[in-house]
Amino acid sequence: MVVYGFLSYYKGRVYIPNKELMDKFDEMLRIEPSLGYVYNLAKESERMLKATLCGDTGTMEEILTYAHNTETPILSYNHEVELAAIVNLIYLSARDRYRTEREDKAGVGFVDFIFYPEEKGDTCMILELKVNHTPEEAIHQIEEKQYVLRFKGKLGEKPKYIGKILAVGIGYDKETKIHRCMVKPLV
Repeated sequence: MVVYGFLSYYKGRVYIPNKELMDKFDEMLRIEPSLGYVYNLAKESERMLKATLCGDTGTMEEILTYAHNTETPILSYNHEVELAAIVNLIYLSARDRYRTEREDKAGVGFVDFIFYPEEKGDTCMILELKVNHTPEEAIHQIEEKQYVLRFKGKLGEKPKYIGKILAVGIGYDKETKIHRCMVKPLV
């Protein structure tokens, strides 16, 4: 498809080269039943990423709750592993702009999710999940365990990333089944 001009290739990525082709792909995704779920997932995932970057916790909580309620089997609903799988799903579109790592060594611990931007100067994100804890406690853990050091580089090196860094805390209450989110800019 690259050879025939339907897709273009730049910096290791494949792109749709113009608006007319983008509209055709978009139309196909909407009308092709087998691709409808993927299309809707991609749109919601993009909405989740935008909400996170803007600090719109209401939208984040809405998407997270809906995905958790519709994608997770009831017998494993309250497990942190399932919640992590849902987070992976709802941030799927972030993989277009970020290298996403799970349980990565950072500071003095292991961060649940860390989003390394592909473009220098783009916003960095550190995401911590907490079951039966508040998002404020998740943010506190990010700060206390100094996860931000993962973006700073080693002693004597220039910082690896120069963009804004966001701490994203997600708290889930097993009893009430309520998801709460918090986004806080870091140093």
